[in-house]
Amino acid sequence: MCHVLVIEDEPLIAEIICDFLTCEGARSFDVAASEAQAICMADAHPPTVITSDVRIKGGRGPHAVEAIRAAHGALPTIFITALADECEPCDHAVAILTKPFSYDDLATAFSLAKEASPNP
Repeated sequence: MCHVLVIEDEPLIAEIICDFLTCEGARSFDVAASEAQAICMADAHPPTVITSDVRIKGGRGPHAVEAIRAAHGALPTIFITALADECEPCDHAVAILTKPFSYDDLATAFSLAKEASPNP
C-alpha cells in the first residue's frame, strides 16, 4: 500500500496530484496546506512518498520535508513547484517538477519514488 503525503496549499492542485497518483497506484493520501500540518500528518500516518510545493501558507515545503525525514527517515520526495530555483534544501529529491507539470512527468517521478521507498 502506498500512502502519499501531499504538501500543497492550493486545493485544486492537490486534487490533481491525488488523482494522477491514484492512477499510478497510490492508495491513500493526506493533504497538508501548511508546514505544521504536514509534520503532524506525517507523525500520525508516516507516508511512503511525499510530494511538496516549495512555498506554502504557513511555511515552506522543504522545511516540512526536512523535519519529516529527520523523524521518519529518508522518505522519497517529489517537489512540484513554480519556483524550482527556490527549492532549498532539495538535494535529496527524487524529482523537482515545474508547474504546470504533466501527467507523464509526475508518473515517472512517482515510479522512481516508489522504487526508492524503504516502505513500498
